[in-house]
Amino acid sequence: MALLACFAVQTEKLRVSVTLRQIIFMSLFPYQRIVVIGTTSSGKSTLAEQVAKRLNLNFIELDALHWEPDWQEAPLEVFRARVETATKAERWIVAGNYHVVRDLIWHKAEAVIWLDYSFWRIFRQLTRRTFSRWWTQELLWGTNREPLWVHLKIWSQESLFHWLFKTYWRRKRETPELLALPEHQHLKVFQFKHPREADEWMEKL
Repeated sequence: MALLACFAVQTEKLRVSVTLRQIIFMSLFPYQRIVVIGTTSSGKSTLAEQVAKRLNLNFIELDALHWEPDWQEAPLEVFRARVETATKAERWIVAGNYHVVRDLIWHKAEAVIWLDYSFWRIFRQLTRRTFSRWWTQELLWGTNREPLWVHLKIWSQESLFHWLFKTYWRRKRETPELLALPEHQHLKVFQFKHPREADEWMEKL
């Protein structure tokens, strides 16, 4: 009985300790609904998942809600319904840039993390990721695999390299404009110019 009582006391102390740590986390970083943005292959999902684990948030990956089997896009109304459902939770972090669901996410969010890396860094990361996913035949969102040759055809609209060239500078110009809009003034913005800055910030969480 004494052993059980001792175990119960230690368990309660651990529970109190965990609660105190959570309170400290909340005081240092009080944001419970976060959006991670950045161009393709900037590392949005990787960082968002890390933050989700660190702060005990629901991790929402927009690509997973958008893509159907065989790389078919979900109908817009289906995609929006999925996002609406996912963001009904009290605590979450969303990875993704889809403008067609921005209105469902940003007005609920409290903070934005912008991965604003240089073009050539993104290009290297995209190249490495594309070849890695193709070589390992990584299963993406439970239904799809990366097609190498499609992406190497830079002139094709289906190529992620084409998408990078098409959207990188536009996003770099438009993102500050979006964040400056009156309806987005409630958002706390964390802008990282290099992965090292993001890593240092993560260490402080």
